[in-house]
Formats: sequence, C-alpha cells, structure tokens
Amino acid sequence: MRPLIATIRLDHLRHNYLLARAAHGGKTLAVLKANGYGHNAVRCAQALADIADGFAVACLEEALQLRAAGVAAPILLLEGVFEAAELAEVERHRLWLVVQSEGQLRMLEGANPAEPFRVWLMLDSGMHREGFLPQHYRAAWQRLRDSGKAESIVKMTHFARADEPGVPMTQAQIEVFDAATAGLPGEESVANSAGMLCHPRARRDWGRAGIVLYGANPLPAGYLQGDALKPVMRLSSRIFGVRELAAGEPVGYGSNFVTERQTRVGLIACGYADGYPRLASSGSPVAVDGRRSRIIGRVSMDMITVDLSDLPEAGIGSEVELWGDAVSINEVAAAAGSISYELLCNIKRAHFAFE
Repeated sequence: MRPLIATIRLDHLRHNYLLARAAHGGKTLAVLKANGYGHNAVRCAQALADIADGFAVACLEEALQLRAAGVAAPILLLEGVFEAAELAEVERHRLWLVVQSEGQLRMLEGANPAEPFRVWLMLDSGMHREGFLPQHYRAAWQRLRDSGKAESIVKMTHFARADEPGVPMTQAQIEVFDAATAGLPGEESVANSAGMLCHPRARRDWGRAGIVLYGANPLPAGYLQGDALKPVMRLSSRIFGVRELAAGEPVGYGSNFVTERQTRVGLIACGYADGYPRLASSGSPVAVDGRRSRIIGRVSMDMITVDLSDLPEAGIGSEVELWGDAVSINEVAAAAGSISYELLCNIKRAHFAFE
C-alpha cells in the first residue's frame, strides 16, 4: 500500500483531555466535530469514554454517528438544529443543543417533547458570528424558561481572540457576558481551548476542549511551556525515489526552487490531494529518519520532494515525518500560512493506524 500513515496515539488524546480539564478546573466537553478534527470521532470518543464529562459536535449527523457506535455520554450540538424536524432526533437520542438564533428559539417554543430539552443559550459577546445580542439575551432566556421546553439552560458564549493572550478583546467579552447574564440562574460555559489554558476568568462550569485535545498548542510561543501537550496525530510517509542534481537545476512545478549546490533529492508519497497544504512548499520542515530537513520545490498532488543533501544515510525506504513528534504541526501550518486545525481536518487519504 501507499506508505502514507496517520498514526493516532489515543493515549496522547487522553493525556491532553486530562491536562485541559485540570487547567479549567471544572467539567469539560471534548469537542469531536469535523470527525474529531480529522482523527476519527468514534475512536476518539471511545478512548475518552471513561474520563470525559461529555462531547460536543457541530450537528445532528455527527451526534448520530457517535450514538450508533454506542457512545452514551452527553453530546452537545454546537450549531443546534437546522429544522424543527430534527428535534425529534434530539429527543430520541438524548442530545443537548445550543440555541443561538430567534429561529431556533421558535422551533423549541413550537415543539412538544415528552421531556424538556437540555439547552445551551448562546450570547453574542462580541464575535458577531452567532448568538443573541446582549440587549436581547435576557428576553430569550426568559422565553425559554417560560416555554417549559428547557429542563435547564446553560449560559454560553464564544471567544474571537482567546489565542492572542495580549489582546484585550477576550476580557472585554467576559465582561459583556457577565453583565448580560447577571442574576440569571444556571451553569455557564465560556472557555474554548485557549480560554481554558490562559484566561482564568473564563473558567466557569463547563469548558470546551477542541484543538488542545489533539496536541496542537493554540497559544503563541512562550505559553504552555515544554511537553505539556502531546501530539495525537503523527503523519508519516517514505522515500520512494532519489536523484542527484547539480547546482542550478530546477525542482518541481513552476521551477520556483533552483538548487544552489549539488543536491540530493528524495521523493515521498504525499501531496495536496492527501490533505498536505500545497502552500507549505520550499522550506517547510520534515524529519527524515528522525533528522530534520526541508521540502524543496512545490507540493504536488500526490508527491513531495525533500532535501537529502545533508543526510547521506537516507534513501529509498527512509521514513519521513511530515508532522508529529520531531516536526510540530504548528510549524507546518505557519509555513503554509494556515492553522493546525485546517491541516488536521484535511487529512483524507492516509492509512489510519490507532495506538
């Protein structure tokens, strides 16, 4: 088989969840949307089943996949429902749901469940993507309570810039949240991954651990020092071709890389069709048999060329780590002008191995 392997270390996943939960100090949902950020949501849920307080997904179909696999823990629908008909499935499968708009609120008011729903009511505290504006939030909360359709109401919001610790917007959003929800009973959920790690005022009843679960630090260098987080996915391939080029020779599409010296080039089985970012071309780090090197030339659809000039022992069959232990996914994302979230979610054609 094509030697592109995404190795998923489930023990690292458990380690990261426990670290995030301890940092938050309260109950914590493990966010498994987008197929567990590309890690296989079912396998991740099963690995966390005995320690997680619950899970969160984007939508109903993701929740139903987990229920079909036997996941019995609470599951929150972060986007809520899109049609009133979905509420029957929410009730049948004992799902929790976010209400973030007037339309969703009306759906609940018009529903006739045998038992009331567990609702998380979203406040727009400044991100302006979803949720009720502060001046409308209290009325929405009152309508939910008066409807009798909500067993409980968790007050929640979402941060726009929690991964930028020096930016005051997060503290401003917390203040907006506290003012808008003052005096309203019920639990609260404010912190995403970055909020859990470095914004103490955001640590409330429920945290929502997303990217931190998978071992990619959401914070800039200097925060969460050392080996606290462990990368869950290790993406690796192997060299299947080697050639020697003289100085002045182009490599790859567009000839945008030209050798400056005699260069030994390795060809590896991975490309943008596999989910590796095309823009992470010349200079993006890799590790060949554990030693760091770099990509040279453009990333092709299913092949990448790497520099073996200073690695005389490397050759056909040598392992190449694209990200994982020797190469941080954040480094690769920076080289591609992207973020670790996107890279992880895009891995599609690799063979997945679970440890």
